[in-house]
Amino acid sequence: MFSYHCLNPIAEVGLDQFSTDYKKVDDVKDAEAILVRSASMHDMELSENLMAVARAGAGVNNIPLDKCAENGIVVFNTPGANANAVKELVFAGMLLASRDIIGGIDWVKENKNETDISKMAEKAKKAFAGTEIAGKKLGVIGLGAIGVNVANAATHLGMDVYGYDPYISVQAAWNLSRSVKHINSVEDIYKECDFITIHVPLLDDTRKMISKEAIQLMKKDVIILNFARDALVDEEAVLDGIAAGKIRKYVSDFANPTTAGEEGVILLPHLGASTAEAEDNCAKMAVQEIADFMENGNITHSVNYPDCHMGVCHTAGRVTIMHHNNKGVIAQYTTILGDANINIADMFNKTRGNYAYAVLDIDAPVTDEVVEKLNAIEDVIKVRVVK
Repeated sequence: MFSYHCLNPIAEVGLDQFSTDYKKVDDVKDAEAILVRSASMHDMELSENLMAVARAGAGVNNIPLDKCAENGIVVFNTPGANANAVKELVFAGMLLASRDIIGGIDWVKENKNETDISKMAEKAKKAFAGTEIAGKKLGVIGLGAIGVNVANAATHLGMDVYGYDPYISVQAAWNLSRSVKHINSVEDIYKECDFITIHVPLLDDTRKMISKEAIQLMKKDVIILNFARDALVDEEAVLDGIAAGKIRKYVSDFANPTTAGEEGVILLPHLGASTAEAEDNCAKMAVQEIADFMENGNITHSVNYPDCHMGVCHTAGRVTIMHHNNKGVIAQYTTILGDANINIADMFNKTRGNYAYAVLDIDAPVTDEVVEKLNAIEDVIKVRVVK
């Protein structure tokens, strides 16, 4: 029996995928797995029972990744599960920015009691005229699940699409439309595009990548869309760009004191993944990730340990070992198993930064004594007997 706890409400359509081998617990300290959306875990005490955390969404800024890794806790996210929801909102943002739809709606509200509002509207609508997005150049920075969806959809709307991602995955490359021009320099995106949308993770080298210098390279009347993370953009520089007439509109999904209520800014209250479909998809994926890890030791979409796919164990036993990425560790645990007369039928070992993960399918069950010896290896973080 496995135990899990939800730090935030998780869609029941996802939780229903747990078999009867799983039990929901009220106390997080009793949980072997945690499902979370936006709740912060940075100040949480991590229980010794905890083996996995699944973020029902893409961003993991609310989870202490290194702390979890050091305690042998795998952290998952659900990339792509909310991609369509975010994609649709990006296009809503483009339309709101290119045509003064909000201004027009506000005008109608202000004049709702006028008996001749229809005639007045014919005169007033000129003030809200905008431009179409067809024929415009769209620059997509970051070609992950969301970026690819945005780029591909934009081609069908008649946009001239430029995509930039120096680390594009093979899967993303296969999914990217041939109509999207793959750009090798982000500066070309800044110089050429009428719309720029950013879809990269927040890292040290991407923080405030839309900088004052980047904005200086951009075309006049550029529209910038940020549905990834607010810290990717130097928003003070953006406000200066709006005031100077360089930036036509800034559309962001991250409400904060810097941009809230500012002229030229369309600010949304983090609605990107806030659809019933996206929440369901994230919940389903998160539950699948946890179940495969708990039952088989497999890791899919981890953000702090390497992914591992060994399928279902068909040998006498399966052991997983989390350890620091130092030389000689593999030799130590294979020697211990060999001395115990346990043959390794199949093995996986992969590293990610300072950490490594090993899965060993063995021809005989491990004893408590063997597990104790494995745990005693200096660089070993956690040993788990899956079968």
